[in-house]
Amino acid sequence: MVRRKIVHIDEALCNGCGSCIPKCAEGALQVVSGKARIVSDSHCDGLGACIGHCPQGAITIMEREAEDFDEKAARAHVHKTEAVWEDKPPVTQWPVKFNLVPVAAAFFEKADLLIAADCAPVACVSFRGKLMRGKRVIIGCPKFDDAEAYAQTLGEILKRNNVASITVAHMEVPCCSGLMWAVDKAVATSGKQISVKQYVIAINGKIK
Repeated sequence: MVRRKIVHIDEALCNGCGSCIPKCAEGALQVVSGKARIVSDSHCDGLGACIGHCPQGAITIMEREAEDFDEKAARAHVHKTEAVWEDKPPVTQWPVKFNLVPVAAAFFEKADLLIAADCAPVACVSFRGKLMRGKRVIIGCPKFDDAEAYAQTLGEILKRNNVASITVAHMEVPCCSGLMWAVDKAVATSGKQISVKQYVIAINGKIK
């Protein structure tokens, strides 16, 4: 054990939204029992890449007694976690495209939705492990389809089902931002208060 800087999560402020998790390249963070937690001190480098991505301001850096950061162990943990996820069967849902998905379906009830650009899973190697896990998915391309139609479809889904949250993942190119526009409009027209998180994927495949 050494005294060093390490991430600290204020459980009184954390609401378990998981916004911090994709920002932790070492896989040190995980939502457990509704709260973000450090899975192992040795996996946290203490640099705080997750700070600023918590909407509740629950993450800070503190100095305390902790295991030394073990980069090799952290990498092994990330690879193991992603491998386990890849081995799991996908959540039962069909169809997934905006132009085909039903507006009322049992799989939308109390679901965490992932609204994604259809090229995002190909561009981002960690898409499944960091963004898709545990979510129902709708994909589309606002450049080649009608973003207004997307907004109408999603608006109906939100009206007819009790959706828990929405995550939006799109590429950093300008045309892809139409997906976020459609989501914002759908939430507004639904008349419901629904948490929305946005992730932008760079052309190099990294999650911003």
